[in-house]
Amino acid sequence: MKHLKMAIVALLLVTGLSNVNAQDKNNPWAIGIGVNAVDFYPTNPGISGHGAWFDEYFNTSDHYNILPAVSKITVGKYLAGGFSIEAAGTLNKITKVGDNSVSDLAYFGLDGALKYNFNNMARETSWFDPYVTLGGGYTWLDDLGVATANGGLGFNIWLSDNIGLNVESKYKHTFDSEIVQHFQHSLGLVIKFGGTDSDGDGIYDKNDACPDVFGLAAFNGCPDTDSDGIQDSKDACPTVFGLASLNGCPDADEDGIADKDDACPNEKGTKANKGCPDTDGDGVVDKDDACPTVAGPADNKGCPWPDTDGDGVLDKDDKCVTVPGPASNNGCPVAPTVEVMATLNEYARTILFDTGKATFHKESIDILKAMTTIFKDYPQADFVIAGHTDSVGSTRSNQLLSQSRADAVRDYLISNSINADRLTTVGFGESKPIDTNATAAGRRNNRRTEVTLKN
Repeated sequence: MKHLKMAIVALLLVTGLSNVNAQDKNNPWAIGIGVNAVDFYPTNPGISGHGAWFDEYFNTSDHYNILPAVSKITVGKYLAGGFSIEAAGTLNKITKVGDNSVSDLAYFGLDGALKYNFNNMARETSWFDPYVTLGGGYTWLDDLGVATANGGLGFNIWLSDNIGLNVESKYKHTFDSEIVQHFQHSLGLVIKFGGTDSDGDGIYDKNDACPDVFGLAAFNGCPDTDSDGIQDSKDACPTVFGLASLNGCPDADEDGIADKDDACPNEKGTKANKGCPDTDGDGVVDKDDACPTVAGPADNKGCPWPDTDGDGVLDKDDKCVTVPGPASNNGCPVAPTVEVMATLNEYARTILFDTGKATFHKESIDILKAMTTIFKDYPQADFVIAGHTDSVGSTRSNQLLSQSRADAVRDYLISNSINADRLTTVGFGESKPIDTNATAAGRRNNRRTEVTLKN
């Protein structure tokens, strides 16, 4: 019994290793639990009550010693190339040694083995998983103990990736005649584990190209976030469903340019224009073209330059955009015509001043603006602005007032961008009436400004 107690302690130590994992390169550890049967009959020819080798090998009722409880525990560790090692502890109660009956002898075996998995030869893992085992151990029968050399065959039937049914038959050759050689058969469950799958995608880290990111088996464990069939590491747009031809990026307008590189992703365009259309072909894309259907230069936002006065000088180069003039004079006439001067004086004579002052009536501002436009149309011409009064008041005061009013018109023009060097003023007072001063209407006509060309 002393040997049996030591064996039980050893079995418990073996069992304590069961917190480690399974029997292939991904799950390198395995544990198994099951029942075992010990058969002394078909291994000892010539001994009374025993048969020839393998005689009545499957006679379970007459020769098998079976303990109706969990009676076998194994712990295995995968090495490499289909090889693994295993430690096994077994308990049993012996009542039959061949055809000989004995009285409830306690049986305990503690064995180690090197196993070779035949599936490794085909470089695949199958649901049917046969192996051969060789090793040795120590077996106790009550107070008797003996070393053994062991060899056998077995197979696992895998019910899932990690759980299988184990069947094994092992011959145990003893080196002491007090315990004869025998077969030990077993049936049980085996669980393999220990593989690391950090990202939980079902692909062990050892085979996972992206072990820290949940991925797909089709991409060796790497993700395809947008499910477009292109793994993220090769997808230029990993979060947006796209096309393989564009490295996983979308092309909303189907112009062959990925949206991320397309300045106009919703309008079909050309690569030369970064995916934008240019309807009029003027080199200015439609989104920047103020005239997308009419060709024009980029300097004018894609619109043709206007020529308002039709003089052949484009407005951008025309100093007098509303009056025709030769290009040699920047589109301006060389000098105002008689008709232009008549118009200018028609305006000038209607300028109204506050009584006795050189300040304008409010309604005269529009007149002054119209005059300014004409002055701008003739940038090469110089003008004289003359002020006149009626005869009311002293000659001196009228002289001063006429000068002040002419200066007021000049100042307005200068403030509206007419060059001061082009303008000269003169006050004539009451000396040049154009109507009688004897009537109110005549005096009103005499209170005037006039514009002439400077010689």
